[in-house]
Amino acid sequence: MEYKGFILHHSRCPSINGKGFDFWVAKDGEIYAGPLLTDPDHIHVCLEGNYGEQEEALELTGRKKQLFAAGKLILELAARYEISPLLIEPHSNSCPGVFFPWNELVIYPADGYH
Repeated sequence: MEYKGFILHHSRCPSINGKGFDFWVAKDGEIYAGPLLTDPDHIHVCLEGNYGEQEEALELTGRKKQLFAAGKLILELAARYEISPLLIEPHSNSCPGVFFPWNELVIYPADGYH
């Protein structure tokens, strides 16, 4: 199956793809996989928390662990399905939220995660 990239969600999204998500990244960095991939075009990754509210986004304990785990997951899936790990899109204008720390989601496709 050829995927076009990744779609990121936060867990307060009112409509997570209408079908669900493929991977859930908990606040503590634990990753949970759905039983099967739900979208023929994109892999959907949902991060626990509400990145649409500034206070809640800043207060997310373990955010660094969560973002590290999400980056690691994306790199591993990108290698498995032969897609660029840099093809990451937000689900919508409000998801994963205006306070999602895109600059903290660091992905190094050339030399892996650190």
